[in-house]
Amino acid sequence: MTWLPTPYRVVTRTVETHDSATLVLRPVAESLPTFRPGQFAMLYAHGVGEVPISVSGIPGDGTLVHTIRAVGAVSRALHDAAQGTVLGARGPFGTAWRLDDVEDLLVVAGGIGLAPLRPVLTHPARRTVLVAGARTPQDLLYEKEIVSLSDVEAVLTVDRGDHDWHGRIGFVTEPLASVPLDPACTTALLCGPEPMMRFCARTLLGRGVPAGRIQVSLERNMQCGVGLCGHCQLGPMLLCREGPVVPYPVAEPLLLAKEL
Repeated sequence: MTWLPTPYRVVTRTVETHDSATLVLRPVAESLPTFRPGQFAMLYAHGVGEVPISVSGIPGDGTLVHTIRAVGAVSRALHDAAQGTVLGARGPFGTAWRLDDVEDLLVVAGGIGLAPLRPVLTHPARRTVLVAGARTPQDLLYEKEIVSLSDVEAVLTVDRGDHDWHGRIGFVTEPLASVPLDPACTTALLCGPEPMMRFCARTLLGRGVPAGRIQVSLERNMQCGVGLCGHCQLGPMLLCREGPVVPYPVAEPLLLAKEL
């Protein structure tokens, strides 16, 4: 694994929300190995810095797709990168969503947490259900795209609605408690704020979904991507190497430890 970023050029930039944009990056010369859903790249903005960003699409043509929320100096520089800008990328890093032997797929996302889950929405399954939430209707990612997915049963909810919003209002745990599911056949993938994932996992456990069929994506301060710097340590784990996707039986005791 090289420590030097591979040059990628921004070929398209799509504004998703007021603070999120999706970049499609094409390699300037050689491309990185193929990513799997749930993995991340270390993206580098020249002269600013490097941050981990999960892939939000896997076209299979050598390009990278990342949806970036502007929350700091580096992510803002990446978010604002115009068409033609050359960025750096390293990867793929981390663990992927485990999608072997999926029967019914339940995808639960909060806010920008939908980005790492976007590639799995087209994974073959007997039934795919998406429960996604955001603070406001304007913060919902990929709304038009989701509506167009005929094989996905989508339930969208927001914390605060407005006069144009006619959907659900409330946290994702509310529709999750009532959406029809076959617990023994359900594989649940969760990504979002840690309190949301804890409550959603408890709801699913209460409905009979086995803990081993629940996966979560955890986030910490990843700086090297290869488990050397230790910044992403969570208890005994280094999340850049042993995460970000973790089975819930492994994640549960770590998420319950305060300030870990």
